[in-house]
Amino acid sequence: MSETMRPMTVADLHQILADMPRYWGERDMRAGHHYPLVHEFGPTCVVADSPDGIRGYLMGWVNQDHVGYVHFIATRDDTRGTGLGRRLHAEFARLAAAQGATSLKAITSVANTNSVAFHTAIGFAAEVVDDYAGPGDPKVVFTRQL
Repeated sequence: MSETMRPMTVADLHQILADMPRYWGERDMRAGHHYPLVHEFGPTCVVADSPDGIRGYLMGWVNQDHVGYVHFIATRDDTRGTGLGRRLHAEFARLAAAQGATSLKAITSVANTNSVAFHTAIGFAAEVVDDYAGPGDPKVVFTRQL
């Protein structure tokens, strides 16, 4: 089944939060899903919509340094392995470039080996940066030129 890529709405975010385990399993990621991000950066927050609901989403924006920053990307449990994550990233890259981005950036925890494997497979360089999220909180920082 195919999906339509479109800008995220507040109603979409409400549905994503209601279905959080379908995207994140046991991890409670609600704290980072802020409604103002959709209000302020809606054109670069993307959902993959289909008749059976939101199959995946990416929340991101372009900063003042022309970097497209990926805040969250998630695919629903029944859509993994279909290339949807790649399609979401490609759509975000297109939208970010249209807003003047020259590179992309994302971060994850050092323990998130699935995210590291995914991002490096789609062309991101990965570097562990000590104290990135505060003292004693290293992160893997992904970067890719557009």
